[in-house]
Order: sequence, then C-alpha cells, then structure tokens
Amino acid sequence: MATLYRNRVEAGQQLATTLTAYAQRQDTLILALPRGGVPVAYEVSKVLHVPLDIFIVRKLGVPGREELAMGAIATGDVRVLNAEVIRMLQIPGHVIEAVTAREQRELERREQLYRDGRPSVEVRHHNIILIDDGLATGATMRAAIRALRLQKPTSIIVAVPVAAPATCSELSTEADEIICANTPDPFFGVGWWYEDFSQTSDEDVHDLLARANHEQPSAALKP
Repeated sequence: MATLYRNRVEAGQQLATTLTAYAQRQDTLILALPRGGVPVAYEVSKVLHVPLDIFIVRKLGVPGREELAMGAIATGDVRVLNAEVIRMLQIPGHVIEAVTAREQRELERREQLYRDGRPSVEVRHHNIILIDDGLATGATMRAAIRALRLQKPTSIIVAVPVAAPATCSELSTEADEIICANTPDPFFGVGWWYEDFSQTSDEDVHDLLARANHEQPSAALKP
C-alpha cells in the first residue's frame, strides 16, 4: 500500500491547496497542534501568507499503552475524556487524575519553551485554521476545538492531511468546517500514510515558529 506523503512538509504544501479561500485574509490565523502539526502548518502559512501560532494540547495516554488516548487536555483547563476507552479498560479515576497532572505540567513547559517570550495571539473575532498532521481518534483535536470556543473565534476550520473517515465525520459536528484531505479506509494510523513520520523535536517547533513570526508577523497579538 502506497504512502500519501513523503513527509510533513509535502503534506502541508498539499493541504494548502485546499485552503486557498483563506489566503492573505487579515481575519484569519493558523494554529498548529505541536509537535507534528507545526511543520505541516508552517507550509500552509507560507502559501497562504497567514500568521502562524500554536495551540497546546496534550493527549492523555493509557498507562502502558500511551499511544491509546483516554482523553486530552488543552490550554484553558479543558479536558476531554474518551468514555468508551475508559470503560473498556476499566481505568480508575485516580489514574486519570495522575496522568492529567503530569500532562498539565508538560503543557505548561511547552508553552514557555515554544513561544520564547512572544505573547499568544488574539483568537476572538478571527477565523482559526486548526492544523495537525492527521487525525486518528480525534481526542486531541476535539479538546482543542472546545478550548478555542471559549475564546470566541469567528469560526474554527479543522484542516489535516489525513484522517480516519469516522473521526473526520464525527468532528464535523464540532468544527465550523473540516477539511480532511485524505480519508483512507482502512486507516491503520496517521504514521502509516507518511514515508517519513519521524518525531518533530521541541527545537524544530521553536525554530519554525520563530521563522514564521519573522515571515508572517501577526497583527493579532494579545497585549
């Protein structure tokens, strides 16, 4: 079975072709989900000439099976739990709380590291294009959408290069618009569709954000 993309750079370049309606719009911002969503979103930002920032979300992985999400947290004290996974694996409440506390610390660390002292952007009254490198369960993206709603954007557009068909369909009820460039079935997993799905480092995220801030400075910075 052939992959869809060589790497996240190519994925971002192709995803940008589905978002041309938002090119050079001053009422639009791109928010990437670190870490893997940042190189994808950076390429979209370059093509559309739209400012790029990040929105930190952390998956709550099942202990011992961390790739399986039992939920996610996002900036703004938002937590979304996957009730089906929790019920199926009979995960006790104290385990959920312990994982949440650990991931909250990591979320705060990344906020400080990635922004490098730059303030976050003003989401209110903007169209937000929310980008990740793919959607599997959708828990992380769902948490991001719900956290962003609290900041009253004009609209939330979810855009990803590849997604599980069912997840893409489910998230269409949460976002104002959803663009899943490819929805292969069977899905297998996000990494299956990339030739190079190597981990994006903290340094990569920091450098891409600094570069984007220089190339597309945002007029929507919070005071």
